[in-house]
Amino acid sequence: MSLTDKNVGEWLDSNPSFLSKYIENAPEDVVKSLGLKKANDPGKLSSVAKNVMASKLLKKYLHGDREINKVASNIIAASKLDGMNENDVFMELVRDIASELDVNVLCHKILRNVSLLTKSDRGSLFLARGTVDHKYLVSKLFDVTQTSTLEESLHTEETEIKVPFGTGIAGHVALTKETVNIKEAYDDPRFNQAVDKKTGYRTHSILCMPILNQHGEVIGVAQIINKIFGSHEFVAKDIDIFKQYLTFCGIGIMNAQLFEMSIKEYQRNQLLLNLARGIFEEQTRLQQLVQKIMLDAQQLLKCERCSVYLLSDFSAEMSFEFSEENESVAEKTYASVDDIKFSTVFVLSEKGDGNIEIPSAGDIATSQNTKVSKVVVFEKTPMNIPDLEFESRFGSTHFVDNSGFKSRSILCVPIFNSKMEIIGATQLINKSSGMAFNENDENIIEAFSIFTGLGIHNCLMYENVCKLMAKQKVALEVLSYHASASDEETKQLAKADLPSAKVWGLYKYEFDDFEMDEFDTCRAVVRMFCEIGAMEKFKVPYDVLCRWTLTVRKNYRPVIYHNWRHAFNVFQSMFTIMFTGNLAKAFDDIEIFAVLAACLCHDLDHRGTNNAFQVKAASPLATLYSTSVMEHHHFDHCIMILNSNGNNIFKTLSKDNYQKALSVLEHAIISTDLALYFKKRNDFKAYLEQGIKDFKPPERREVLTAMMMTACDVAAICKPWEIQFRTAQLVASEFFEQGDMEKDVLGENPIAMMDREKQDQLPKMQVGFIDFICMPVYKLFSELDPALNPLYEGCLNNRKHWQQLADGEAAKR
Repeated sequence: MSLTDKNVGEWLDSNPSFLSKYIENAPEDVVKSLGLKKANDPGKLSSVAKNVMASKLLKKYLHGDREINKVASNIIAASKLDGMNENDVFMELVRDIASELDVNVLCHKILRNVSLLTKSDRGSLFLARGTVDHKYLVSKLFDVTQTSTLEESLHTEETEIKVPFGTGIAGHVALTKETVNIKEAYDDPRFNQAVDKKTGYRTHSILCMPILNQHGEVIGVAQIINKIFGSHEFVAKDIDIFKQYLTFCGIGIMNAQLFEMSIKEYQRNQLLLNLARGIFEEQTRLQQLVQKIMLDAQQLLKCERCSVYLLSDFSAEMSFEFSEENESVAEKTYASVDDIKFSTVFVLSEKGDGNIEIPSAGDIATSQNTKVSKVVVFEKTPMNIPDLEFESRFGSTHFVDNSGFKSRSILCVPIFNSKMEIIGATQLINKSSGMAFNENDENIIEAFSIFTGLGIHNCLMYENVCKLMAKQKVALEVLSYHASASDEETKQLAKADLPSAKVWGLYKYEFDDFEMDEFDTCRAVVRMFCEIGAMEKFKVPYDVLCRWTLTVRKNYRPVIYHNWRHAFNVFQSMFTIMFTGNLAKAFDDIEIFAVLAACLCHDLDHRGTNNAFQVKAASPLATLYSTSVMEHHHFDHCIMILNSNGNNIFKTLSKDNYQKALSVLEHAIISTDLALYFKKRNDFKAYLEQGIKDFKPPERREVLTAMMMTACDVAAICKPWEIQFRTAQLVASEFFEQGDMEKDVLGENPIAMMDREKQDQLPKMQVGFIDFICMPVYKLFSELDPALNPLYEGCLNNRKHWQQLADGEAAKR
């Protein structure tokens, strides 16, 4: 990390107590070597010393240019001590540690110097860790000799040994603060002989002593083994020297730890500032923002996987805040953990490629990791699980997801927005070192999550503003083009005679609207609504039904195929399979009413281009809707018509039935997106293969509704050949127009079915469409009820005709 003298000086100004404590505890000659004087005024001290300290102490640590292999040059050679008396040797070794602020180097010097002073063979040093209720020792350095290097002796987080207070010799010393001098280790039951057996070394004598701070608290334990000369035993003089030296060591360790904590705090603050800078630079795209956040978190805390969970309620609130009323909502409260739902989860995996994955709603709901995030959101507090095998709340077992990834330890914290409302949770899984997350990790990620919440909140606000602008643009465009039906048109339809459904053949699969004019199709729509008893059952005013029908017709653009005629035919097909095909028995009256309305509205304001074109052209619709672009627009347009004066055919329904009708309406319209068709078809097939034909349960009925919408949307493929051929020509013409626009406007080559230059391949493409899309769904419906078999038979018949044409074209070539 690069740092200037000015940065360090500012840091020292804000931490005068550190300098004061360090220099007051350091020997006089060390202070003089730095050009400083002991002072009672910490502020004055920092002012005088900051430039010297910046250059001589802090910069080399913050620049990270101290490498372990350079440390050996700073160690006092044993030959230098030859000829000195005991006091001079002692003071020389005290000076050696007085100015050392690197904890690892300091501990190494302490053990090496103790070996020189006591003529011991080797030593180990343990530092105290943990809370008041759970204290333990960690082996910072192990088996240090007079010649061993720091790199050889240093224990990392992965290799360090943990010794609880009261366990073993070192643990006993830490707990009792007593000095332990063992003349023969093998005679002491506290000594673990397994280490000797593993290394081949023979331990004879042990001298173990606590290292205390100025408050008399244990901050570490030092242990030396085997006198080199004469007997292996340590005598009273060794104990006295060891004790005196460890007094200075306690001061040095405290200073070094204080310095290490200050450095870590500074680095943490710098990382958080960098994070904040990055977060507020990226406010246009949520996914990219979250990706940056998770990459920073993963690098900062060295974990295998990172996930960000966003609450469903938060997304709804963000939309609400930009509604007409512009009033904020109170923070959501949950009765139980199960009430919590996440709309989106971003996962940065252990693969290391920096890419994020977005699990499906089903995967989110069934994930065991999701349960942890739910608990954190519900309790509004962080959760650190060192080992899931010992966490009874989550089954006392490691989590294993579908990819085989195993979650062993988890650190999860809530994410708050600027109003301190919970909007989600950040979850870190498995430290790369294999250790559990510690208190320092908790502090870092909690501060991290504050910036995360602010960044996500601002990003979503920006997205909502963009969507509102796009929505406004779309609405102005729509309103400028469309209008509601006039009173004169409504009265004309309301007074018109309605032939019976039988006269028009509305219950027949082979129904043909070719001879009907536009007004006749509107009369036929009203007739079919009369057949289901819309006026009697739902108290729909007759003039409202007529006005709504005419308004829906008026809100279709005069494109070649996806126009009012197509919507009318889909409506009639749904009416037929409901009542001739016996599918109405799976639905109640409200659902039948809503599904039929959905059919008539399912392509409202269609522009003659598909979703892919909208996305490639970066249209306002593509900005407004991220998935199922046109289908979401059709539904929103349907709602706009219902909300316009005199057009709400659901107005007389109760509040619950009104919400139910809109829910069915939305599901049915969105289901016409063929991108969603394949999964639903697999679900439908699975039900039938299990012998299930009862589709009244809600989850089955949703699948059935989706399949019915697709079956009716492409039902022209089942009509008599003359109707099918005529319809296919219309579809192809509209596709070719889109292909022309892709060439002229976007500068791209269209796919074959939209390429006018490949129209001779239409029969072959129709066969492929039938085999891939149509035949499977109609075959399933024929298995569901024999009354639906005419759809399948009609599809088979038309396939034969298209195949004959395709074979003829092939023969010509």
